[in-house]
Amino acid sequence: MKENISKKNSNLENLDKIAQEIGMGGNLMPNITEEKYRERMQKRREIQTKRLKERNKEKGLIIINTGHGKGKTTAALGMGLRTIGHGQKVAIIQFIKGGWEPGESLALKMFGDKLKFHACGEGFTWETQNRSKDINLVNSTWEIAINYIKDPNYKLVILDEIIVAIKLGYIDENKIINGINLRPELTHIVLTGRGASKKLIDSADLVTEMKLIHHPFREQGVKAQEGIEY
Repeated sequence: MKENISKKNSNLENLDKIAQEIGMGGNLMPNITEEKYRERMQKRREIQTKRLKERNKEKGLIIINTGHGKGKTTAALGMGLRTIGHGQKVAIIQFIKGGWEPGESLALKMFGDKLKFHACGEGFTWETQNRSKDINLVNSTWEIAINYIKDPNYKLVILDEIIVAIKLGYIDENKIINGINLRPELTHIVLTGRGASKKLIDSADLVTEMKLIHHPFREQGVKAQEGIEY
């Protein structure tokens, strides 16, 4: 069994290497004739077909969107939209931002029973100013989340800003990891928020870090605007 897995991995690595050597084409290859270009792209298509055929597993993924840049929640919502487009159910549980009435919560209501949205937080720490209440609220929100996580009717569960709740010490990280592992085999879980720990990252299948380069709030004094921040 191990020998077969090793052989499969070796084959995948070889196909990936060939694909990288051929390249993506376009104007990245300006000094070859159109005939040579077509030959290379034909070869790349053949290799790409083999790569896709070899990667044929399905599993429920643990996905993390973290980092200081914008777009963590937005990227998660994009996955939610695609999932609904395939006729599957989605649950979104918001742990921190619930003090606002964000545009996404208003828009998501139109999806009806295909999407359940719970904005359970009461805002950021400087807005609530009540640590004990925040802790209780995060833990009660987790009880809502775990019911969706274990429900096979939901293909995707988004735990928005739960990483911030973990970072603030409001809920135990191991409790979250163990809870996520109770999901059905093909259920995907997305966790968002800045400051994901190494342990949380190591438990995930797909991790994206949004990097902040410019921000108008800090650099230009531009306020939070509808459709951009909320």
